[in-house]
This record gives sequence, C-alpha cells and structure tokens, in this order.
Amino acid sequence: MDFLYLQKYYGFFINGTVITLLLSFFGVMFGVILGVMFALMKLSKNPLLKSFAVTYIEIIRGTPMMVQMFIVYYGLPKLTGLDFEDLTLGIVAVSFNSAAYVAEIIRAGILSIDKGQMEAARSLGMSHWLAMTNIIIPQAFKNILPALGNEFITLIKESAIVSIIGIHELMYNTDTVRGNTFKPFSPLIVAAAIYFIITFTLSKLLGILERRLRVGDSNI
Repeated sequence: MDFLYLQKYYGFFINGTVITLLLSFFGVMFGVILGVMFALMKLSKNPLLKSFAVTYIEIIRGTPMMVQMFIVYYGLPKLTGLDFEDLTLGIVAVSFNSAAYVAEIIRAGILSIDKGQMEAARSLGMSHWLAMTNIIIPQAFKNILPALGNEFITLIKESAIVSIIGIHELMYNTDTVRGNTFKPFSPLIVAAAIYFIITFTLSKLLGILERRLRVGDSNI
C-alpha cells in the first residue's frame, strides 16, 4: 500500500475537499435560515403554519437523503424550467435536509428559554416577533451551539452522498483516483484522513467558541 500516486493526484483530493467544504458550509447556512423559519412556524399558534412545518419536518426526517437528492436533482429543473448547476442542486438538497433537523434543534432551544424572558420583553412594549428575534433566539443559539456544531460535522460526512449526482466532492474524486490508479484501498485512507482532520478541527474550534461564550455569560 504505497501513496506515490499522490504526487500526481493530490489535486483531486484538494479540489474535492474544497467542494465538500463549500457544500457543507452553504448547506448549513441555508439550513439554519430555513430551520429558524420552520421552528417558528412549528411554535406558531397558526394551525396552517404549524401543520405545514410539522409535515415538512416529518417527511424530511422520515425519508432517506438519497431519495431527497434524486427528487431535487430531477424534480427542481422540471418544476422551475431552469437549468441548474449540479453543485447548486446539491446545495439545495442538502439545505432542505438540514433545515428539518436544525428546526427541531432550534425549537428545543427556544423552548429551553424561561417563559419569563418573553413576558418581560412584552411588558416593555416589545412585539412578539421583536422579542423573539432580539431576546429569545439569541439566547437559544447559545444553548444549541453544540447541537448545531454536531449537525455541521454530520453534514460534512453525509455530503459524500452528493457524489451520486456527479458532484466532484471528496468521495467522487477519491473514486476517480481509485479507478485511475487501480488502487482500491489506499485512496480511501487518504479521504478518511481528510474527513477526520476537518471534523476534528471543527470540533476543537466549536469547543473554544463554547468556552468563550460561557466566560462571557459568567462576566455579565
């Protein structure tokens, strides 16, 4: 098991890693935006909004990501009549999937905030929406930061599934190297090492951020 082929194919792993990070970053970013919306809809007293959010979350969490990927890949261009790049479709599919899980994380975070916070904000004349966006959600994000970090890390690992629609992320390029070099095993070791370095680094960075937030809270 030698790694001499890396002299020729290291660019495949670098490019694949960049695509994986871009896919995961935008997937989580849009997933958080959509997740906040669905969390607020699920907590809403409006039965239509609540029913829509519950239905969406249950369907996404109850179906495989691969199926969702194919539905977005083949369905979205036909539905809109637009021609999308494969990477764009991958980001859309990953974002929709992540939104359902993030919505439940955020909902739990909002419910963990003492009800007196909302009552105090309303007594000061704030509207429900203003109190939610300025008082409740910022506090909730501090509480759910570890869970959101875990979702980001999980998404980085699960993003390998987008290779099925031809996106040249890390696993797609790894399979390309395996085919070109006729080495079925050692390129997988390289890919696994890259995934580990990314997730381990993110875990450490999130740990540092959590400690700083705790220090900031203790100084208040």
